[in-house]
Amino acid sequence: MTADALSLTLSALADPTRRAILQRLSEGEASVSELTAPFDISMPAISRHLKVLEQAGLVARTRHAQWRPVQLNAAPLAELANWVERYRRHWDQNFARMDAYLAELQKGNPNGPKQ
Repeated sequence: MTADALSLTLSALADPTRRAILQRLSEGEASVSELTAPFDISMPAISRHLKVLEQAGLVARTRHAQWRPVQLNAAPLAELANWVERYRRHWDQNFARMDAYLAELQKGNPNGPKQ
């Protein structure tokens, strides 16, 4: 994932309304009016949120006759998950060292595990 794509994805996900829209779209495509229903904001406001999600590549609009459904595109989320995964491994290593240190403290060894 490029830095620009990552920034667009993270920026789009920064808003709770946009995250809620993505959550709804994870259940299947929906019209703009269906996406507007659970919120106390106008349809134009939802359309602006959808534009941000579209620019980040997180949603796509299609056309079926008169119906213009919005669909989730999860590819940028998968790329974001891969990016975050690198840091999860780092956290896991730190937690493993902390677990070993705490285990040594419980055994009465204040200097921690032997290196």
